Amino acid sequence: MLRFLLTPRWLGLLVAVLVVGGVCLQLGRWQLSRYDDRLSSNETVRANLVADPVPASEVLDESSGPTTAEQWRVVEATGTYDVDNQMFVLYRTRDRQPGVEVVVPLVTESGTALIVDRGWIRALANGNEVPAAPIPPAGEVTVTGWVRIDAEGDSSKVTESTGTMRAISSREIEESLPYDVYDGFIELTSEDPAVTPAPVQAAPPDIGSGPHFFYGLQWFFFALLALTFWFYFAWSEYKQRGAVETPSSQRPSDPTVDREHDAGDVAGRR
Repeated sequence: MLRFLLTPRWLGLLVAVLVVGGVCLQLGRWQLSRYDDRLSSNETVRANLVADPVPASEVLDESSGPTTAEQWRVVEATGTYDVDNQMFVLYRTRDRQPGVEVVVPLVTESGTALIVDRGWIRALANGNEVPAAPIPPAGEVTVTGWVRIDAEGDSSKVTESTGTMRAISSREIEESLPYDVYDGFIELTSEDPAVTPAPVQAAPPDIGSGPHFFYGLQWFFFALLALTFWFYFAWSEYKQRGAVETPSSQRPSDPTVDREHDAGDVAGRR
């Protein structure tokens, strides 16, 4: 009765289920791999966030950007803000409010500048207009902040006429400056001397595990669900075929029934 499973229709359905199940399993494994990568990355970020500050020149240089393992490392540098070359990152939202981020080069004693994201300020419209920014400390200032890797792509292009961009890239900013800059930038956490008012400083990074683990479980469930459906439909087909064949075994032409009728007929004739 199970020979129907060997028909092209059922074999084709089985192949389709196996393909779908295999794809779901691979996607589940991929999500779990991303989950493991996230956990490993979070461990590095946690260690970097609590580490003692080190000179920016020990982590950053002019020829190569910081590595992934160096991102969120706490560094410090001393120099003078170049307010004349202050720039802005557009379309930055904070607590559902439109705004921009204020970016100012800090020219260090070596002559190389460190790109500093001083923080967020509220803007009009949808964050595409530049408001008046708080003035940074004058003279020599010591900054402390988190190392960040440059953005890539068209969003990091600087519009020189307005000094605006959509993402920070020290390489792109350097093209409009008269001095060299460190590759990479920092998000400011403190500056000495401090001034008021000042931009709202960046929040620490999210070091949660993310949704990858549960996404992986969902894909494994989908793979099991596909196989379960195949077995369910196969069982339903089996039951239907059994229901059709059972009455045929009790039709009036059954030899046993015929013999009983024959015996009754003989008795009646007597």
